[in-house]
Order: sequence, then C-alpha cells, then structure tokens
Amino acid sequence: FRMNGTERSTKEWSTVKASSSSLRVTNPIRDVVDQLKIPANPPKPLISLSIGDPTVFGNLDNPDSMNDVLIENIKSRKYNGYTHSTGYPDARAAIAKKYSVAGFPLTLNDVIITSGCSGALELAIGAMCDAGQNLLLPAPGFSIYETICQQKGIEARYYRLLSSKDWEIDLDHLESLIDDKTAAMIVNNPSNPCGSVYSKSHLEAIIKIADKNKLPIIADEIYDSMVFSEEPFVSLASVSTSVPILSVGGLAKMYVVPGWRIGWILIHDRNQLFQEVRVGLLKLSQIILGGNTLVQSIIPKTLHETSSAYYRKFIGILAGNAEYLSSRLSKISGLTVIRPGGAMYMMIGIDTSTFSDIKDDIEFAKMLLFEEMVFTLPGTIFKSPNFLRLVICPPMNKLEEACDRIQQFCDNHRKK
Repeated sequence: FRMNGTERSTKEWSTVKASSSSLRVTNPIRDVVDQLKIPANPPKPLISLSIGDPTVFGNLDNPDSMNDVLIENIKSRKYNGYTHSTGYPDARAAIAKKYSVAGFPLTLNDVIITSGCSGALELAIGAMCDAGQNLLLPAPGFSIYETICQQKGIEARYYRLLSSKDWEIDLDHLESLIDDKTAAMIVNNPSNPCGSVYSKSHLEAIIKIADKNKLPIIADEIYDSMVFSEEPFVSLASVSTSVPILSVGGLAKMYVVPGWRIGWILIHDRNQLFQEVRVGLLKLSQIILGGNTLVQSIIPKTLHETSSAYYRKFIGILAGNAEYLSSRLSKISGLTVIRPGGAMYMMIGIDTSTFSDIKDDIEFAKMLLFEEMVFTLPGTIFKSPNFLRLVICPPMNKLEEACDRIQQFCDNHRKK
C-alpha cells in the first residue's frame, strides 16, 4: 500500500538467521568445561591447572627489555598506523633470520605476521584446504584445529599418538587415513596437550610418509623454545628437502604475552611447490590486515637481544615443575604419568578400575573440582579419553598443594 506517495512493505520481521558456517562451530573445551561447575560455597581456594596461559599466577614474567622497547616505541608514535598486511618488513626479516634452516634460508617474503598463533593456524588451514577436503590432526591434539575445520567445512581426521611411546605418531595409522581428498596434515611439536618432544629420527619418518604421499604439512611449533628434555627441539622444516611446510609460531608462550596477539607463518617452500599457496596466504592476510603494529615493532629486539639468562630461568622453572609433578603423581595408585619434555603441559592416565565410583575422565575432573577445588581438563576434550591434562607452569607451592589434594581425592575414591 501507499502512504503519502511512499510504498510501504507489508512484510513482517522474523528472526535474523545466523550463517550456517558460524553455527557449525563448536569449542570442545567449552562444551566439557561448562559441565565442571565450581561449587557455590567452595570448600577450599581454587587451584587451576587448566588454562594454558602462563600469566595467570604471576610467577612467570615477560622480559623487562620487551616492556622497555614497547614503551619507547609507543612514545615515538611511529607505529600507530597500518602496515603491510603481512607485517613490518624489519619484523619479518628478524623472524626469518631466527627460524631459517640449513640449506633453506628464509627471507622476509617467507614470513606472514598474524594476530596470534591461532590466527596463523586459521590462515594456514584456509590457504591449504577447501570445504569437502580432509585435514589430518593429532589425537590427542589442540582443540582449535577442529574448531577451524568445522567453520570451513573441512573434515577432521585424527591420527593416533601413542602414549606408550611418549606420544609419538602411530605412523601406520597416519598413512591409512590419507586419500585423494586429504589436503594436508598438522604436526604439533612440542605438543599441546602432551608435552612431548619428537626426536629427529621420528620427524624424518613423518617427512618420509608425507613425501611418499605428496602431502604438505602445517607444523605447529609455538612451543619450539620451551624444551627441557634431553631430546633437543628439531624443527620439521630442518629435516625436509622435498616436503613443503607452513610452520606457525608466535610470541605468546615463551615470552609470556598471549594477550599481545602476535603470531606468524613461516613458508618453508620446497621446489616452489607453494607458489599458489603464497598467493592464497597473501589474500587471506588482507582480511584483518595483520597483527598488532606496536608489538610487531619489538619483534627484532625480542628475538635477537633477549638475554640468555631469561631463557635459562624460564626453562629451569618448567623443568623443575615437570620433574616435581612427575615424581609426586607417579606414586599415586590409579594414575599413570607420561613425563613431559616440553611445552607447558603433561598428560596423566586414569585407571578407572582402581576407583569405586569414577567411570571416566570427565567424571574424575568434575569430582576433583567439586571436592578438592583442583581444576584440570579431561582428556576427552583432546580426543584422549581417560587422561587428564595438567598445566605445569604454576608456582611450586600451588603444585605441592594440588598434588596433596589429588592424592587425597584418589585415596577417598579408591576401591577398598
């Protein structure tokens, strides 16, 4: 009908529909954690061994030199504007220098700076995989891999990690999952949630399978500097002469600044196989125009001028904590400790047959939180039922108290 010469619609408003891609997304951590309710009147102070944020307890600090440079750069007002979507050239050059491997040096053109390492993963997966294809993921593994796949319509296929072999990949199982729709695989080393660090020989075996099947790799190496085992960290790109690899990393964990949101992608190309992927990465980087420019400005000095004393202290704390937790928890009947060698985590196996009223890892974590106020994450979140993931970076007094409470909890529920 018309009113004052203007045509008016008679259509009524209805609920605005969300996109199908947004509704596909689930967060496995959120789905399970929402079941782990903190009591209204907690019997004890909470000890959280659940969140992979090294800033939580205040016992780990980023280097003072990072703060000094950042403050200086803020005052200079030189880094308040946009930069290239892939990042400042000097920051990219510094990253390339830090992570070049023998025989295959990186240049600034092989580096894309992103908004956090999770942003790097989203770009890498988006540049390599189409909807309807599949991506091979580790189980146990970081849950955000699956979340990204869901949003993009990519099938997540999980290859087994073997707890009996310090979480090495079951290579036969990995290869059995590959078909003509497999776009790539993700290899996470050091591992979240396992804390494992792969040997050079195991990495070479992974590369051999990838080369045989002509399968590119996304290497999640955000914890590359956080290694305290006898097994040194070896980057996957350093053992590959033929398989192209996108390695992702960032400042968040080693430098204790996850909220500063700086990550990166390293394009370890081989035989120019990534020519098209480079174009895709550039286009995707232009969606959000890169990482925080102020934090980018401190990358060169952070990567190349941070004192060795900082690294020694940081790694020493993680090593001591891992040793203490492994020693204490391995003495508790019903728990199996797999000693970590890197990252910020460890996995503890649960023998449910030992306990009278605990059927699985979710129930263990839920009851441990309710009764003893120790917050852990059940392994089901990471595709590893009847394990718990513990964060190892809290201060020692918190770990001691947590172990005392876990011991008491297990004693209370053990079959008589």
